[in-house]
Amino acid sequence: MQAMILAAGFGTRLLPYTKHIPKPLFPLLNEPLLLLTIRRLKKAGFDHILVNCHYLKEQIVAAVSGISGVIVQEEEIVLGTGGGLRLALSNLRDEPLLISNGDIYHTVDFKDLYLRHQTGSSAVTMAMHDYHRFNKVTVQEDMVTGFDNQSDGNCLAFTGLHVLDTDILEKIPPEENYSIIDRYRDLLREGKTIQAVRVDGCSWTDMGTVEDYLALHGSLLRKKNPLWSEFSHVSETGFLVHTEATVGAGGKMQEWACVGRAQLEENVSLKRCIVWDGTRVAKGTSHCDSLLVPEE
Repeated sequence: MQAMILAAGFGTRLLPYTKHIPKPLFPLLNEPLLLLTIRRLKKAGFDHILVNCHYLKEQIVAAVSGISGVIVQEEEIVLGTGGGLRLALSNLRDEPLLISNGDIYHTVDFKDLYLRHQTGSSAVTMAMHDYHRFNKVTVQEDMVTGFDNQSDGNCLAFTGLHVLDTDILEKIPPEENYSIIDRYRDLLREGKTIQAVRVDGCSWTDMGTVEDYLALHGSLLRKKNPLWSEFSHVSETGFLVHTEATVGAGGKMQEWACVGRAQLEENVSLKRCIVWDGTRVAKGTSHCDSLLVPEE
């Protein structure tokens, strides 16, 4: 089975933090989300995985270097979701392709979605759920019927997970910025079908804003969100502190906190905070609902 992780975006909603780290490499419980997603795919049986990159691409190249079965696609210009997939054609096998966004945390079963596509008759299979904030795709029974009528009461949200027959990518203009949803609109006009697979019972979080990123950590550390088995370290207390962190005397943590390879000086107070690798937190300071990162 083959898959592609879309990791080329700019992550503008997470500025200024994405000035230094591309969004797919943001750590979850002190591990880069991209590497966790690759582990999940490999565990599900995907042995051919592409990762595209553009923004801060050298970091993504370095992060996945040496991982067996992973190919990096470096994009010199912004190609969008469709353009990136079109460029990947020469590296794809003659079998369906699963696509996942590189910035979502979810418990959708990769293999089950792939097999649902293989046993169906549609050119595309999209994982959909009822998520009011993003309900924009019209679905009738188990088929997608449109992408533009957001006033329709039958709208659902696209999870960013889909499986497609690779031949549909051939009609995308090469080396152009192009959205895969525009290609899906064309498929519907051509009379092709797009299958909708409901995944409402699965956990799903778009890591789009700092608030989302903090909330996801809080739900993981307090066991309110299912934990991937791919995490190397979990916490039974709500506080995860890397073994290489330095913690000064008199510190205090409340509710939850996640601390990477950082230096916490004396009498630091953290409440609902994430501290990235390389950060120095000054003595006597208090922080709440904050993402703390290294100084420039």
